Amino acid sequence: MNQTRIFTVDDHSLFREGLSRLLETVPDFRVVGQCSTSAEAVAALSKTPADVVLLDYDLGEDRGSSLLTALKKCPQKVKILMVTAGMTDEATLQIMEAGACGVFLKHNNPDRLIEAIRRVTNDEIWLDSETIRSLVSARSAHAERSEHLRPLTSRQSDVMRGILDGHTNKEIAWKLKVSESSIKAVIQELFNKAGIRTRSQLVRIAIEKHSTDWLKSERDLDR
Repeated sequence: MNQTRIFTVDDHSLFREGLSRLLETVPDFRVVGQCSTSAEAVAALSKTPADVVLLDYDLGEDRGSSLLTALKKCPQKVKILMVTAGMTDEATLQIMEAGACGVFLKHNNPDRLIEAIRRVTNDEIWLDSETIRSLVSARSAHAERSEHLRPLTSRQSDVMRGILDGHTNKEIAWKLKVSESSIKAVIQELFNKAGIRTRSQLVRIAIEKHSTDWLKSERDLDR
């Protein structure tokens, strides 16, 4: 029988010992080692081959994400399943982007952990509904921040300059040779980008926070 070699990294010795005893009862699993820090794990895994590392995110003063980074440099390819009490949405996104094969929350049923390990061993990703929601939330927050930070388009910049010059929508439309409804649509885009609702708030945000980037059009950025 081919056995899955498992290594556990968790700073709580009682949890490590209990987890090891549980996994040793599974015929196709073999626990090859355990430790409490990323540094110890790197040293141990350089001598003891493993197929799956069960890694806690919070290792006291250390973070499990540092082990993910370190293992990328190692010739041995090992799959990492985060086994944690919980992480922030941002941390969940970071560890998945860093190469983790999934996140298992400690409050879940132990039988589910056995299933998770088997799936990860078979090159699958393990994500429960709570983790998926966390990833979606983090992605949405990233997209929102990116939208707010992105420079204005040339049309948005032209309209913004018109507003700062004190022109009405009709005057801006005449100057840019477009319809007034088009100007209103662009102003709404600016409201959404700034996260505000009024013209006066837009002017204040543009002057106080975005005078050096919002007044650059796409043509300026291409030069």
